[in-house]
This record gives sequence, C-alpha cells and structure tokens, in this order.
Amino acid sequence: METIPSPAHRPQARRPLWLVIFATFTGNLYLLLGSILFPCLGLLVSWLPPRGNWPFGCGRLWSRCLLSASAVRVRVSYDPAMDPGKSYVFLSNHQSLFDIPALVTTCPGQVRMMAKRSLFRVPFFGWCLAAADFIPIDRTDRSTARQSFAAAVARIREGTSILLFPEGTRSPTDELLPFQRGGFLLAMKTGLPIVPVGIRGSRVIQHRGNWAIRPGTIEVRYGAPLSVADYGIRRKAELIAEVRRRIADLAGLELPEEHGGAMES
Repeated sequence: METIPSPAHRPQARRPLWLVIFATFTGNLYLLLGSILFPCLGLLVSWLPPRGNWPFGCGRLWSRCLLSASAVRVRVSYDPAMDPGKSYVFLSNHQSLFDIPALVTTCPGQVRMMAKRSLFRVPFFGWCLAAADFIPIDRTDRSTARQSFAAAVARIREGTSILLFPEGTRSPTDELLPFQRGGFLLAMKTGLPIVPVGIRGSRVIQHRGNWAIRPGTIEVRYGAPLSVADYGIRRKAELIAEVRRRIADLAGLELPEEHGGAMES
C-alpha cells in the first residue's frame, strides 16, 4: 500500500497477456481457497473480546492477500482534516469487486460494512461476516431495512465506523449511479460526519461480470469529513448532492444529473 504523491490521475498501463492470465489464475484461486482459510481463522478467534474486532482483522489479512495474489497495488491518500482515531460514515463509489479489499485495507480503525444478505449464507465466508458484525441488507425485502438500520446504529455506538456504497451496486461505466439515502439517514441519526471516498482504477482491473483480472493500481482517496449538523434533515437533498459531487471529484468520474434515488431505510 502506497501513499498517493499527487492528485493527478494516472492511466493504467496495458498489461501483457501472460500477466493477465497469471493474475486471473492466482487471484481466482486465492478467492476460492483464501475465502475458506481466513474465515475459518476468523471464526476460531471470534470469541476473543472485543467482539467482532478479531474476525475483522482476519478480513483485513484476507483483503491484503487477495490484492497480492492478483498483482494489484493500492495507493491511498487521506485529507488532513480526517482524524483516524474518530468514527465516520464512509461513503464510496463502487465499480469492482476489488473496491472492497482496497477499502478494507485502507479504512482507519474498526470499520463494518453493509453487505447483501445472500453473502451471509455462504459457508465459512458468510459465517465470518456475521462473526465480524457486518450488517446484512436484503434489497428485495424492504421490511428488513429498519432492522439493518438499527444494527448499524448499534455498531456505531460501540465505536466503529460504517462503510457503504450509496450507489447500491457496481457501476458499469464512468458515471456515478443515483445514490440511495440510507447512509445519509444513518449519519443524521448518529451525528457522525460523512467522509466521501473516491476509488480510481478498479473497474479496469476487473469489471462486473468478468472473471479476468488485469494487474494494476487502485487509487483510494479519502476526502474531508462533512458535518451533517451543518445541513439537518430539511437540507438532506443538499447534503446528498454535495457528497455525490465530492465523490465524483475524488474518483475522477462524470457526474450526470440525478433524478432521485431509492430509499434504503
């Protein structure tokens, strides 16, 4: 993991075919084997206090090893206004499977993610997600949204940060998808500042629906925290628009006009 020396966006170099084949083989092999090994380790240490921290640590190791096995480097920068000792609601753009390990390895402190409920049913991997106190979301059943929201509030009150993808799914283009409002409501409920996060380069490495892995560099940029108290519930739309603008700027993405978004909770 490297620190980004400048804000300039560097295009990904074209990789030779043999390197793509090698990284695709080693990366996907690791996904198969590592997603059994590290979750088993996480389950073994899940009884150690404080609850969830040790399995999350195993998740960080899993993420670093996945990046290494796939020949993917991560460059990261943090806005000076961000205090690594405080809790935040991190909101990031989402373009690739590799966004998750890039964020898990670079987010400071203890962080919990909201993940699709179906992932929690995967043997070993899903069990470790539950042991690490990750929060399941069922997008097909809106009646469970309140339960997921309450679980996220509880994690925050225990001193952890929360990480969400407000787009709700991976974007197939260089445009941000419409934002869902759950992360913003969570920040307003708890009073935690929102940190916009921009990810560059991950879709080139592996985009949605493709198993091929193209080695390269992912850049993760953590912006300045935004105080939700400066907006309030009546200016929620302004807050969403400002965070969306900052994420697009950090990620170097186009910002199409947004015509509303789905409610998470």
